[in-house]
Amino acid sequence: MDLVGIRVEVKTMKFIFVTGGVLSGLGKGITTSSIGLLLKRSGVKVTAIKIDPYLNADAGTMNPYEHGEVFVLDDGGEVDLDLGNYERFLDVVLGSDHNITTGKVYRAVIDKERRGDYLGKTVQIVPHIVNEIKAMITSVGEASGAEVVLIEMGGTVGDMESMPFIEAARQLQMEVGEENLLFVHTTLIPIMGAVGEQKTKPTQHSVKELRAIGVQPDIIVGRCAEPLNDDTKNKIALFCNVPAERVYSAHDVRYTYEVPSLLLKQGIIDVIGADLDLKVKGCDMGSWERFVERIDKPKDVVRIALVGKYTGLKDSYISHYKSFEHSGAEVGVKVEIAWIDAPESSRSFEDEVKRMQEELSKCHGILVPGGFGTRGSEGKIEAIRYARENGIPFLGICLGLQMAVIEFCRNVIGLEGANSTEFDPDTTHPVVDILPEQLRVTQKGGTMRLGAQKTIIEKGTMAFDLYGKEEIMERHRHRYEVNPKYIDRIQKAGLTFSGISEDGIKMEISELKGSLFHMGCQFHPEFLSRPQRPAPLFRGFTQAAFDYKCKKG
Repeated sequence: MDLVGIRVEVKTMKFIFVTGGVLSGLGKGITTSSIGLLLKRSGVKVTAIKIDPYLNADAGTMNPYEHGEVFVLDDGGEVDLDLGNYERFLDVVLGSDHNITTGKVYRAVIDKERRGDYLGKTVQIVPHIVNEIKAMITSVGEASGAEVVLIEMGGTVGDMESMPFIEAARQLQMEVGEENLLFVHTTLIPIMGAVGEQKTKPTQHSVKELRAIGVQPDIIVGRCAEPLNDDTKNKIALFCNVPAERVYSAHDVRYTYEVPSLLLKQGIIDVIGADLDLKVKGCDMGSWERFVERIDKPKDVVRIALVGKYTGLKDSYISHYKSFEHSGAEVGVKVEIAWIDAPESSRSFEDEVKRMQEELSKCHGILVPGGFGTRGSEGKIEAIRYARENGIPFLGICLGLQMAVIEFCRNVIGLEGANSTEFDPDTTHPVVDILPEQLRVTQKGGTMRLGAQKTIIEKGTMAFDLYGKEEIMERHRHRYEVNPKYIDRIQKAGLTFSGISEDGIKMEISELKGSLFHMGCQFHPEFLSRPQRPAPLFRGFTQAAFDYKCKKG
């Protein structure tokens, strides 16, 4: 069957759409990732797509406080954080075409209209926008070679901006057949009153909205604080036209990694396999469940301070949090994160720094993550200084590496006023400066040094001990770098650069001589950390924090 010039082989490609009702943030991404993991562990090749119905072309220019972390892919795509969930759960590498936004769709359609591709026809939502959505989805499926394409619909059913995407899904089911496309609807089951009654009315209304658009869910996943009881499942079945055995309980668990096994025990993989005529083998979750057990039964606890400026919304640093779960399981410890908002320069700055230092003194490690802008920069520098002077393990990521260089130049080398030209264009010592290729860049979106870049690691360094090889590929997202004019002075003073870019110009990894662990990296190791394969720098940092705690007593 032809869909806008793209050949869909329905015998080899299946689709699962995951929608959400009642409110956003229910866990559609975890539902999607969990189903994908179960299918993969059952011998089915899968891939995943996230649909975001906002007009932005991508997430790159969005404030983390509004939308959470911007996740970066190998190809440089700046995408929704849910793609990070997909990569972590499925252990796959996705591309920017796996994140479809309204902005991308409309831009593609307008470009075609300007070229005259529509032969003078009036361009409309239906069919042109809807056809473009279908084309984007099916092209990702074809390129990946997946048997099953999972598509998470961002937002909530009933939202105006989601309508073209729901319509595209409805049409796609008609075109490929119900035996090749399933709808999974994730919805909220609140518990009300002293008797703890599970309320199904929100679910009834959201399914009603979905059915009014022409979509009948095949499976309902109910998010609830407690396991769904039989009465609740039967009531949902009656009013939503879904058999009770297809209503699954996704109740609260301690770790999101428990959700796949939770759904597996309720038989969801058998239903999906039968509906889509998939050859599912025995779902082997052994290694995954052993990983969850290691998280659940640590031998000790370490406390690590995350000093940033978006700490009011934990999703802004979700990949860091997940990386600590991965590294903690490997080291055998639970990582507790102390979320510390970096002090800002003000009249009370010294008092704020003292309060921050009191918190830092209770921690076994200090992390300064990436970010942009001057807010909190001086507070981060003071946190790094405290780590260096007190021998507390430190890891600086992206901006964190740049802040570590500034701190070292000011307080060890004695370069008064050393700074980044991002914060002070007129600084007398621009130890961090803009990348030369960024000088003529005027647009903000998608113009940084982005995606997977090669780093060459020097043998005999801590970085080499952690990675165990001389060449690595890590994901980047930055405009500024350590100024090459200062590198010799910095290294002679004791802050060495053990990792450099392939062209030998950009400093990628720093480490302080004689320290237990005082390292920085210009890339973002958190984007490649996996549940059973933690990022080497996070693993080393977590181990150092544990060693520091043991030494400190």
